[in-house]
Amino acid sequence: MSGALPLSAPAPARRRRGPLAAFLRHPGAVFGLVILAVVIAAALLAPVLYPTSPWRMVQRPFVPPFTLERVPLGTDALGRDIAAGLMHGAGVSLIVGLVSTLAALLIGVPLGALAGYLGGRVDDALMRFTELFQTVPSFALAIVLVAILQPSLSSMILAIALVSWPPVTRLVRGEVLSLRSREYVQAAIVTGQTTFTILRREVLPNTLSPIVVLASLMVATAILLESSLSFLGLGDPNRMSWGFMVGAGRTVIRQAWWITAFPGVLILLTVLALNLIGEGLNDALNPRMSRER
Repeated sequence: MSGALPLSAPAPARRRRGPLAAFLRHPGAVFGLVILAVVIAAALLAPVLYPTSPWRMVQRPFVPPFTLERVPLGTDALGRDIAAGLMHGAGVSLIVGLVSTLAALLIGVPLGALAGYLGGRVDDALMRFTELFQTVPSFALAIVLVAILQPSLSSMILAIALVSWPPVTRLVRGEVLSLRSREYVQAAIVTGQTTFTILRREVLPNTLSPIVVLASLMVATAILLESSLSFLGLGDPNRMSWGFMVGAGRTVIRQAWWITAFPGVLILLTVLALNLIGEGLNDALNPRMSRER
């Protein structure tokens, strides 16, 4: 017995990380989360730091940035404070992005769920209806809708929502098609549960991961659409936005680069942050990626 080798203890099982831990281990996602937190903080602090209207003239025109303490980021062609416009514009971009995405989900998720679960003629009819919206370029359709409804914050939200729901419908339909033949769904059918109950309890909860990832990317797309519409003069005339600031400074970009540069950089960083967050969510919520880790 003295020459027998001792039995080695079994290696401890590798602990599986949760979605939150996996998300926080993604450096790009954490970087995007920090940028988004700064943008949200700017939107919340805008009424406190700049209680007056961002349209108000506060100094002479074309004050360069970092020259006067009162206007740290300079002024535009009409003497308006660039910093005030950026902070108030953050709120407009976030409101349009979040609300229009939520509205698009409220349209796309039910249609996709019904198309995937019911199939047959219902699926064909809903998919043809979805393709009808996808035949027209989304930006062109958004321009037409805002022009018809008159430029305002609500019309931009409605227009962006109406051009954003088709990808949601297709994604949810594909997920439901793969889930409707599962055992637990068939068991719910056998027990006599209604279609609405089965979709609400058994099917849709299992499609949340891809929907959350897509929603984060849709917010970024909505912010780009809002900025583009405002750049063309179709934004809310009573709300300062980043797109309007970029458009207002394009004619004097050689003389006053900061008017266009600062809001343009903020649009870039915000959209980049949301895309990084979406990538992190995809890695954290995707079971295959979790197993590989």
